[in-house]
Amino acid sequence: MSVLVSVPRRVTSVAFVAVLLVGGSVACGGGAKSDSAVANPPTVTPAAAVAKAGKNAADITSLHYRISGTVPGKGRLEAEASMSTQPLAMSMKMTTTADQGGSSRLAIRFVDKVMYVGGSAVRPEQLNGKSWLRAAPAIWGRGGVDNQSYGVLPSQLQASPIAQSTLLTGSKDLRLIGTETVDGARTTHYKGTVNSKGLTQGSLDQFTQLEVSDPLTMDLWTDGDGRTKQFRMRAEHDDDMVGTGDGPLDLTITFLDINQPVTIKAPPSKDTTLLAADAQGG
Repeated sequence: MSVLVSVPRRVTSVAFVAVLLVGGSVACGGGAKSDSAVANPPTVTPAAAVAKAGKNAADITSLHYRISGTVPGKGRLEAEASMSTQPLAMSMKMTTTADQGGSSRLAIRFVDKVMYVGGSAVRPEQLNGKSWLRAAPAIWGRGGVDNQSYGVLPSQLQASPIAQSTLLTGSKDLRLIGTETVDGARTTHYKGTVNSKGLTQGSLDQFTQLEVSDPLTMDLWTDGDGRTKQFRMRAEHDDDMVGTGDGPLDLTITFLDINQPVTIKAPPSKDTTLLAADAQGG
């Protein structure tokens, strides 16, 4: 078995991206169609419906989801992923599109605190004839301080979408938008804004990972069981975290399957190679 190399987080992230990636980005979620059916009883207040969705999020142990939109400093991207919470693991296929045109693709897995990266966005000279790079320690889906993807994933995609979906519970101006169909499901659409001031510690950590400034505008679509079906986050980037002119955040995340069997495995050892020392910062 190959020995995994532990590398310091802050030293390696920027260098890894520079050596690894050839191009950049996700596209924001598509609009939902109107539907006459009401997914939640009209007597349920927006605050109660959003709180119920947040509470139900705690029962999610596995998730298949889709991401589309734009992120500061990365541009447009689209991704589809599956994750499990016990054990914590994630598999994602992401396509990024540069402003000048052209796209690149990444396949990313986090298994047992190891990250595996493959796809057309990986420089061939880094692969040494293999299909995957691997790096450790790598953590996805934890708090902002704990996550480590060596710059492969934007900060906004390092958080668990399950936790992100609960951010709207901190809104003080929730309102009902109407009923719509999302991915074939009848949903109720709510909207509000979230400011970092006054958030609980857990929600504040999720907000901080987005690297945006106040306010965050958030839409939430809940299904007939009171679960989140889709949410959209929009805000201006925070100049203190990312460079000026890096563009706004506009991400839509759609829950496709909840609590269905998910198996995420590391690629065969023979198909992986360690991240080169120069990419790791020495």
